[in-house]
Amino acid sequence: MSGFTFEWWWMLLALPLPYLTFRLLKEQRSSSLVVLPHVTQATVTRDKSEKIAKLFAILAWILLVIASARPVWYGDPIEVHPKHRDMMLVIDLSYSMSQEDMREGNDYIDRLTAVKQVVTDFVDKRSGDRLGLVYFADHAYLQTPLTFDRETVKTQLDQTVLKLIGTQTAIGDGIGLATKTFVDSDAPQRVMILLSDGSNNSGVLDPIQAAEIAKKFNTTIYTIGVGAGEMQVQNFFMTQTVNTAEDLDEKTLIKIANMTGGQYFRARDAKELATIYDTINALQPIQKATQSWRPRTEWFMWPAFIGLLLVIVTVMIRRNDV
Repeated sequence: MSGFTFEWWWMLLALPLPYLTFRLLKEQRSSSLVVLPHVTQATVTRDKSEKIAKLFAILAWILLVIASARPVWYGDPIEVHPKHRDMMLVIDLSYSMSQEDMREGNDYIDRLTAVKQVVTDFVDKRSGDRLGLVYFADHAYLQTPLTFDRETVKTQLDQTVLKLIGTQTAIGDGIGLATKTFVDSDAPQRVMILLSDGSNNSGVLDPIQAAEIAKKFNTTIYTIGVGAGEMQVQNFFMTQTVNTAEDLDEKTLIKIANMTGGQYFRARDAKELATIYDTINALQPIQKATQSWRPRTEWFMWPAFIGLLLVIVTVMIRRNDV
């Protein structure tokens, strides 16, 4: 919690010293009294100036003692993770992600909506990791560079729409671009979570070649195939069985995962997709070790400056009265 404190609070014990000194020292009385029948205006003015000078002197003392106690304002604690993992979320944004075959309860939702819901929950759990977001369709696109700001990742994920970068599937380009973000990273762990519902039919980089490059940069790739597969669809005349995942290239996704030390998962509905990300979350536990610090603002200069200014004013008043 943020708050105000005195670092050297014991200096405040000096506040009553002038008063105690005045009370303890014996007052010197004059042996003879001089009675003046008339008090001039100059004497009244001088008494008033002395009172003002005394008040300024008291305020100056209080402010200088407060300054010597070193007042400090502390901000809210900020956690720092000394060791972090870099994790790129690589998501298929081809038009087939609009397929409404992901069961959620008694209803079906489209694949992209299911991915948004599940990945948002996953991002919430990755405190301490640097996260990035890459989309791929006709080509790959870096939506969010690696960042500790999970709120930004969630916001940009929520704002994603289909046809943003085309309708095809460039898996190789997606892996390549995500790997490129790791090149200058000093993170001890590099993880990529690749989600796709089709096969590579666009881009300039072959998925296997891209995986080999990722492996050279010590990247672990978890792959996820999305699609319900065979399901019953009602048309005007009859119910027929269709395979909504016939374009899914599981063979390539499995090979990519095995090459880089990751695993392949298959999501046929929203519940399975959520379970997969929970599993990956367990396989790649977040770094628990943290360091924290609190922003600190020193305020001693303000009472010190005002106190010294009052001392100067007091001296000037006293000199003018002499």
